Amino acid sequence: MTQPTTYTAATTRLSPLLRLLTLTQLAFNIGFFAVLPFLSEHLGQAVGMAGWLVGFVLGLRTFSQQGLFVVGGALADRYGIRPVVLVGCVLRIAGFGWLGFAEETWTVIGAVLLIGFAAALFSPAVESEVARQAVIHEESGGGSRTRVLALFTVAGQAGAFVGPLLGALLLAVDFRTVCLAGAGVFVLVLAGHARLLPQHVPGRERVQVRGGIKPLLRNRGFLALCCAYGAYLLAYNQLYLALPAEVERATGSQAPLAWLFALSSLLVVTAQLPVTRRVGDRLSLRRSMVAGLLLIGAGFAVVALARPVNWTGTAGLLPAAGFVVLLTFGQMLVAPVARAWVPDLAEEGRLGLYMGALSSVSGLIVLIGSSVTGSLLDAGLPAAVPWLVLAAVPVVAIGLLPRRRTPPM
Repeated sequence: MTQPTTYTAATTRLSPLLRLLTLTQLAFNIGFFAVLPFLSEHLGQAVGMAGWLVGFVLGLRTFSQQGLFVVGGALADRYGIRPVVLVGCVLRIAGFGWLGFAEETWTVIGAVLLIGFAAALFSPAVESEVARQAVIHEESGGGSRTRVLALFTVAGQAGAFVGPLLGALLLAVDFRTVCLAGAGVFVLVLAGHARLLPQHVPGRERVQVRGGIKPLLRNRGFLALCCAYGAYLLAYNQLYLALPAEVERATGSQAPLAWLFALSSLLVVTAQLPVTRRVGDRLSLRRSMVAGLLLIGAGFAVVALARPVNWTGTAGLLPAAGFVVLLTFGQMLVAPVARAWVPDLAEEGRLGLYMGALSSVSGLIVLIGSSVTGSLLDAGLPAAVPWLVLAAVPVVAIGLLPRRRTPPM
């Protein structure tokens, strides 16, 4: 039997719940990426923040989201995914509305924290259920779990493709309009999920939150995976920090940024499933992540090697485009594989907690790393140095990857 090669064909093979959750990811990212790519310029130009503070706020947004995923995951284990997803949507609507009217540092930080915490509720609930359903799909002979999670990634990137284009169009009015449009998307998501999301997912048993996280903290294989994934996420976060600075340097404008984001998303939408089928399915989980991290390191190296030449204009965008392409292909290998690995390392009934912890640990790494990166970019160092440092991060992370697919008994 031939395997599906398009997004539409692939989704027809999924259960109704997996289709709903996959489309959920699409909608989430349209609303989110309509705003986020333009946030750093808004903070620096309109609000007047220093470079290190912009980096800190962006890292704080990631940490308030990723860092609190463990809370959202534990709540999803305890109460089910429906209430957690719906409350998260309400908070995201409020956060985007607040950000649109925030003009001082403390109000921006408050809005950013609310936006991040909203995702800390709904994202681990959705991701853990997708991972659980992917295992069920695999065990029933429907295909590998990695391919299901790759399809989930495709949906997210399709949203990330449409979102910046929507944001760039609305930015012609002002940043507030962009934020309100993002909030409007989540109003639609909230209404749709209030109607369609099941009250209780069959086979998902709710567990008590008590029992703590001591078994998780003793799970060395899982913690190693968290650290390696955090290095990847720190690298990916440079799309919102280092890349805008490079685009501004090369062209004197942020306008090409939307097209580079669109390039990244278009690559994932068109190539994620073929890459997973031809590479991801043939390599072990660990080898897939090694290959992805090496590609990401190479992307930073491309910019580092080109910076001393100091190209500008269209030629100056070529290293940035090379970085985006290599980072994106690395992401195609790392992101779905990391999520596919978690069910093998998690305790029974605590997949939400573990999926949340994967993002929480990586969020802490991004918070620290983004502040350092912002300082590096502002420190007046030789042009290639910040990019060389960033190139080393994913390469070093390879040594942290667990050697075994399952934890020791």
